[in-house]
This record gives sequence, C-alpha cells and structure tokens, in this order.
Amino acid sequence: MQAVSLLPADKYIVINKTILTDQDRKFLVSLYEPIIGANAISLYFTLWRDLDRYSLVSIDYTHHHLMTIQKSNLENIKLARKSLEAVGLLRTYFEAGEPNNYVYELYSPMNPKEFFQNPILNVVLYNNIGSSEYELLKKEFGVLNFNLKNYVEITSRFDEVYKSSSEPVSFDAIGREILPFTMQDQVDFDLLVSSLPKGIISEKTLNKRMKALINNLAFAYNLDTLKMSEILRLCVNEKGLIEKEQLRIKTRKYYQYENLGKLPTLVYRSQPEYLKNPVGDTSKKGKIIEVFENTTPYDFLASKYKTGVPTSRDLKLLEYLLVDIELKPAVVNVLIDYVLKKNNGKLNNAFIESIAGQWNRLGIETAKDAMEVAEKEHKKYTNKLNKVLAKPVSEEKTPVWFDEKITKESMSEEEEQELESMLKKYEN
Repeated sequence: MQAVSLLPADKYIVINKTILTDQDRKFLVSLYEPIIGANAISLYFTLWRDLDRYSLVSIDYTHHHLMTIQKSNLENIKLARKSLEAVGLLRTYFEAGEPNNYVYELYSPMNPKEFFQNPILNVVLYNNIGSSEYELLKKEFGVLNFNLKNYVEITSRFDEVYKSSSEPVSFDAIGREILPFTMQDQVDFDLLVSSLPKGIISEKTLNKRMKALINNLAFAYNLDTLKMSEILRLCVNEKGLIEKEQLRIKTRKYYQYENLGKLPTLVYRSQPEYLKNPVGDTSKKGKIIEVFENTTPYDFLASKYKTGVPTSRDLKLLEYLLVDIELKPAVVNVLIDYVLKKNNGKLNNAFIESIAGQWNRLGIETAKDAMEVAEKEHKKYTNKLNKVLAKPVSEEKTPVWFDEKITKESMSEEEEQELESMLKKYEN
C-alpha cells in the first residue's frame, strides 16, 4: 500500500480485542518500554484511555485529539504507532476518504512467561537494559518453586461441588487476545528460486517443511539467500529434489570453511539466561544443573572424548537436536549425559531421537525439567520390567544426578568421584 500522509483531521476509533488489566500496565512498562520506548507506551495508554467509558469500541476521535493529549506531532505519533504494531500490541486498518478513517485494534501484552520465552523480544530486552537490570526483572517475574513432594492434592472438581439442571447457554464473549509475533523469513524464496538454474528443482521441492528446514539452517549458520542458493545447487539430485542430509552437511561445511573451522552457532551456544535455574542453588544437584546450563552442547560432548573432539556423526546429531527438534542447549546436554550412561557410553541415534521427540512434545526447556522427566521415565521402565520378570532387576548404571543418588545423606565413593569429576571439568 502506498504511504498516506497522516493529517490532524483524520478520524480513528479504537476497538478492544482483549481484556486489559492493571497487571498489563506493569508488563508494558517493565518489559515493552525498554524496547519500543516511552512514546509508544504513552500512545498505547492513550488509546486504552479512549476505551475507558466504551469497553469494546470508542467513539470517533481525530488525530488532533492524540496530538493534544500526547503533546506531540503527527510524525512522532506515527512512529510510536508502528512500534506498537511491530511488537504485536496494535493492529491498524485504513479507509480512504474525506477525511481518512483509521481503526486501531488494541491487543494484550504478553505475560512474563510468554515474553521471556520469545527468542527475539527476550534478547532485545537483554541487550537494551543490560545484565544487571535483566536479573532484577527475572527475580521480579520469576516463578515460586514450592516443594509439594510431601503433599497430596485434594482439590475438588466442579461436578463434585455443583449440579446443573439448566440448558447450556453460550455466546461469543471477549477474551484475552495476543497478536502472534511475526518475523520475516531468513530466506527470500522468490530470490532463491530465481538465482538457481532454470529447471534444476521440481515444483514439489520447496514445500512447507523444506522451506522450514532451509530457514532454520539459514538462521543457525547466519547465511543469506544467495549463499543458501549456492549450497542448494550441490544438494539437488537427478529428480530435482533436495537431499536433506546433504543440505545439512554442505551447509555445515560451508560455514566451517568460511569461519576458519568454527562450529555452527547453535552447537556452541549455551542455555538462554531466561531458562536458567535461579542463582544461589549450592546443592550438588544445583551445581550439576549449572554445568548443563553454562556448557555448550559441543563442549559437553567433547568432554566425553579422550581426544576432546566429537566425531562428525555426533556433530550432526547435535545439529539435529538443536535445529530440527529445537531442543534448548541445556536440555540437549542432559539428554546426551542420560543416554551415554544408560547405553554404555554409546549414542544410539534412534534411542536419542525417540527421547528428543517426547521431550519436545512435553515442552521441556530447562535442565531441571529434563532431569526430572528422565528419572521418571527410567523408574517407570524399571518398574515395568520388574513386573514382567516377577523379580527385582539389578540397578543399571544411571547418571549421578538421579534423585535417588544425589539426595542421599552419603554417596558411594564411586558416585562421589564421578560427581566431583563432572564438576571439575567445567570449573574456571
């Protein structure tokens, strides 16, 4: 759409697409303002104010009204509006006329959990406010981890308390609405296709899944469209289809060649700050979690080799877990440690992929959660085997961080040595 000049006489109405609360004001000031600035937040609050007496839709206002309330010119108001649109707080519609008409749809800010799990907004916030302020925000919005291990839930269900005798009635009620956070593809696929020799790929090649893989690889290796095009040429078979495995290998080798042998970004990236365990946990298990969180998957796996260098096969496995399955670095470390212990020091791809898929479906993002689900699955497997064999199965070697060992008053000499060895490898 061609750019239209915004005039003081242009009219607008505000439509409320959500439920806004006083808590949202806190989220806007604490999380969004450091990114989009005070002018944009002020505009949001002004539009919200326009709705105060009209909860779903405002009366007609002119943009001169905004200029008066905000003590600002139209150019600054327009910039503030675009900032709100960019982070999903506002959606704008336009109708040409005399005067022109605008509709501003207001959406809720993300709650802290959604915000800190957003890979873009979270990083931008950290870069804008610095580590000290970021840590304060983490403490302010952190979850209280209360130990309910010795408690039994006795919460009543609705049907245990209330009985219904009337016909169901429903209507379309307003709810809390958040605009999806959108971001441009890493790859311009029109440019990608036009840069390839005509007829080199078939029409079926660039389906949704293949585009997703190309985008993920482009992001992971920080490659632009034309560089990805060069790599794709080497991965097309005689049927005009892109061989996924070759694409991964060629992309990795290209990156390493261009970066003096360095590894792809995600492989040597440690756990994001917002997903780390709260600082101050000095227990043995807390120290192990700290190792998982502050060690890159490459370094963690390398520590298991006498040579200190993972094989190309294992490097490909790390890439698969981080790029395709989209597991977090600390979760990958827990998975690697668990499988090596359970599988006599071998990384069985099928076994790893099965666990990784399950953890992805469960939404496991932290080292602590990964450790807990690994222990739970191990106990479930052992109990089932005991029932089948009708006799206790001797305990196989398991990671030192399993609760039944790490929480003992006294550990065996072998377990103590294993724990100390694990921690010493990563001490500065």
